[in-house]
Amino acid sequence: MARFTFNLPDIGEGIAEAEIVAMHVKPGDRVEEDQQIADMMTDKATVEMESPVSGKVVEVAGEAGDVIAIGSMLVVIETEGDIPDDVIEANEAVAEEAPAPKADTVEKRIEVETPDPSDVADAAAAVEEKTAPPPPPEPKPAPAPAPAPVAKSSPGAKVLATPAVRKRAADLKIDLADVRPSEEGRIRHADLDAFISYGAKSGHAPAGRTRADETIKVIGLRRRIAENMAAAKRHIPHFTYVEECDVTELERLREQLNASRGDKPKLTMLPLLIAAICKTIPDFPMINARYDDEANVVTRHGAVHLGMATQTDAGLMVPVIRDAQAKNLWQLAGDIRRLAEAARDGSAKSNELSGSTLTVTSLGPLGGVATTPVINRPEVAIIGPNRIVERPMFVPDGMGGERVEKRKLMNISISCDHRVVDGYDAASFIQKVKHLVETPALLLVD
Repeated sequence: MARFTFNLPDIGEGIAEAEIVAMHVKPGDRVEEDQQIADMMTDKATVEMESPVSGKVVEVAGEAGDVIAIGSMLVVIETEGDIPDDVIEANEAVAEEAPAPKADTVEKRIEVETPDPSDVADAAAAVEEKTAPPPPPEPKPAPAPAPAPVAKSSPGAKVLATPAVRKRAADLKIDLADVRPSEEGRIRHADLDAFISYGAKSGHAPAGRTRADETIKVIGLRRRIAENMAAAKRHIPHFTYVEECDVTELERLREQLNASRGDKPKLTMLPLLIAAICKTIPDFPMINARYDDEANVVTRHGAVHLGMATQTDAGLMVPVIRDAQAKNLWQLAGDIRRLAEAARDGSAKSNELSGSTLTVTSLGPLGGVATTPVINRPEVAIIGPNRIVERPMFVPDGMGGERVEKRKLMNISISCDHRVVDGYDAASFIQKVKHLVETPALLLVD
């Protein structure tokens, strides 16, 4: 018998640690070579870890949510035969070459592990409370008198009501025999309203249901999102600018293109908006940038690697459309669909989830009137199209006057890093995007 300590291998360039998303084995389990033993999450992707040897699991590094360093013990396996030399050498090399933890990670751990003075005081108070004699039991209140029974009609009595009232009572699960008629012995809608309003014990449901409290551990992608959003709000001074755009003509163009698309992917509003953004970026290079606030360097990117915020069952992910500025509407639509599906089914690759230079976030039909999106650090801007609504607007009538017409309107929000982008530049950028959106023919020309 020999014990083999399997160290967490280097699973990405510059990665110092990884979080256990799922541990598939426990002490006492039998594992075979190449069997999946854990899922580990880094800043870039989730990686499946496989056992390099067969044997019995003796020890594991932790449980879901625990973070361990590259090169440290992941599992200890008791093997029956000899362990190949190449496996031993590779495992030892990982432990020797493990990268040091990032400075911000060390700082975060110090923040977490340093006790707060108020917590110490609370703990002392709790100890003092435990040593104090228990208080005398409070006298139990007298039980409340039982409510008077609701008078019901005799079983043989006939209830007078119209078919509409009977149907409504049935939908509300109200027994008409419990309802007191107001006049002439006939139950009307007003009688049902009164019955519900005065809180009868049967016939209507409460506003909600009481549920037991739950404690949910924040792990995996959910914790990564929480850390990234907290870092973005802590380090970036946000400001948001919102503009209203008339997308009536853009929607008409989209419908015309879809009508003759053939086997091409269906166009949504997003590819058209991305095209407008990409055409505008060259005049506002500071919008398509990343800010290294430690080195105090801003990199203005020539290519638009567009992050696309996507909701998945696990949480928010941001797959990236590479070189969005070089693609036409149909190619953009295809990439949007492909990347969204990959993010949702977990098949997105590491390079498809990193390297964005500007992000667009949209809730589609759920979008509100306006949003204030949080910047995807280290980017300096994020754009949020909102819900399309129809409203009456004054438009030129072609004869020098105006007429009222139903138009489709959409607000576009942009949040920017005020250390890099000035309010005037953000407003000017959105105004040019608005011009392209409201004159959609310009999107189809160079």
